[in-house]
Amino acid sequence: MESLKPFAVVALLEDLPGHGLARGQVGTIVETHAPGVYEVEFSDNDGRTYATLGLRADQLMPLHHTLVGVA
Repeated sequence: MESLKPFAVVALLEDLPGHGLARGQVGTIVETHAPGVYEVEFSDNDGRTYATLGLRADQLMPLHHTLVGVA
């Protein structure tokens, strides 16, 4: 797994019903707590935050807006 940086856009890989989050929801890394542990903010289309929580790297998939690793 690549190291995630602040402001990276990620997708959730599992349901977290206790936090009102479902697999596939998109969030933004806002802070690194420890190696492989990130604070992720989930916001609506108007920019209002509806959840912020610490997640492990294995719970996240980085999303890319450009081709990555294509030779």
